[in-house]
Amino acid sequence: MAILIDENTRVVVQGITGRIGKFHAEEMIDYGTNVVAGVTPGKGGERVFDRPVFNTMKEAVEATGADASIVFVPPPFAADSIMEAADAGIRFCACITDGIPSQDMMRVKRYMRRYRSEQRMTLTGPNCAGTISPGRALMGIMPGHIYQQGRVGIIGRSGTLGYEAASQMKDLGIGVSTSVGIGGDPVNGTSFRDHLELFENDPETDAVVMVGEIGGPQEAEGADYVRAHMSKPVIAYIAGLSAPKGRKMGHAGAIVSAVGESAQEKSDILTAAGITMAPNPSAMGETVAWVLTERGLLPSLA
Repeated sequence: MAILIDENTRVVVQGITGRIGKFHAEEMIDYGTNVVAGVTPGKGGERVFDRPVFNTMKEAVEATGADASIVFVPPPFAADSIMEAADAGIRFCACITDGIPSQDMMRVKRYMRRYRSEQRMTLTGPNCAGTISPGRALMGIMPGHIYQQGRVGIIGRSGTLGYEAASQMKDLGIGVSTSVGIGGDPVNGTSFRDHLELFENDPETDAVVMVGEIGGPQEAEGADYVRAHMSKPVIAYIAGLSAPKGRKMGHAGAIVSAVGESAQEKSDILTAAGITMAPNPSAMGETVAWVLTERGLLPSLA
């Protein structure tokens, strides 16, 4: 089983006629993702990779039955694209776009509150790598060949470190059920806690890897959920141990502005919740392997 997406997910690419959207749409199709359409206002009636292009998300969903979308729309228009997807009935949206103003994302968050929780679209990103269920579907910009199908979930703020974790695990014969990029911006769609719950309830995920970084309260909130609700082992790495306080590092969300937001403080909070910490990025795979071996889970994952 996979969370969020699988081989039956019907995907619309918002911004499919643009250079970036077109490039990654082709990669997703080659991987086997069920891309059914694209949307670019003013380009309706065209075809890209033999998929129809529509002017609006509502038209695309009505014509194809799509239930997921991926956003490759420039920052000034990306927030509107996310809200349009929600209004069209999309259930899962991954926003890849980097550089969306925080105020725009605050508007998106307020807008989506009009829907009841059971009808509300799940949003990952913005500024994320996307989501992949290896061997089933890829909605994002990650290199699909580094992911082996298996039973460990990955949740990451950093796309690159998520790739690194998957690659190290593959080298050790450990596969991934689903890898979710939640994005590094200060205001995003979903958090560690949201996806920890999905993995906890997934019968075919045996363990979860959290890849966090400095700034923001999400890792601490995830630790609270792990302490109270998780029965499955959780392994984590927090990037930024040497980052100075008050300085922006990489992602817009990676700035330490409050107590509990530095890498060391987050590591202490996660450790106190019973989460096993990888000491450095090159040890993520071996730390996962050690935990799985201790739990007697590694033979089923090899």
